[in-house]
Amino acid sequence: MPLAAAASGIAMLWDQTGKEEMSNKRLKLFERAIQSRVLFGFYLLRKLPLGFVAGLRVEHFDNEKSVVSVPYNRLTSNPFRSMYFAPLSMAAELASGLYALKGVLASEQPVSMLVIGMKAQFLKKARGRVRFESRDGRAIAQAIAACSQSDEGQQVLVQTSGFDAEGVEVARFEFHWTFRRKKIQSTQ
Repeated sequence: MPLAAAASGIAMLWDQTGKEEMSNKRLKLFERAIQSRVLFGFYLLRKLPLGFVAGLRVEHFDNEKSVVSVPYNRLTSNPFRSMYFAPLSMAAELASGLYALKGVLASEQPVSMLVIGMKAQFLKKARGRVRFESRDGRAIAQAIAACSQSDEGQQVLVQTSGFDAEGVEVARFEFHWTFRRKKIQSTQ
């Protein structure tokens, strides 16, 4: 099957909304996509094209830890021979965002998600591939579960740390995520 046809099929399935079985299919597709570089590349092209251009890669994802990396290259560098803050921010957000996306897809109620705040500390120049780790999947899942049971939005503060190839922390991010149950529009 040509790559364009595969990407189109994945995108159509991903974009469909509605029935519970479709939600389960979307969750299964999500879980498959983050395990495959090719499928995740299609997802990035469709939903986060700058992430594709920057070379974001899911290195590891399970209930305990999410790791997303970004390479240092001509496209991600700044004039000072280090990585520009924008690709670092994208990788850091995606490390926690994978938990948010999985939780929203798994929720029985439609839930919206949004980053409403970010704080960053750049501790050392990043001059190689940087791996961002998030271990706040449980806190995000609890916030999504709580908001799906009430009309109140839930906020959660998560941390993501970026490490270079030597294991030295080069950046630390805090993201303030908010989750709210979507209002169902009645058709009358």
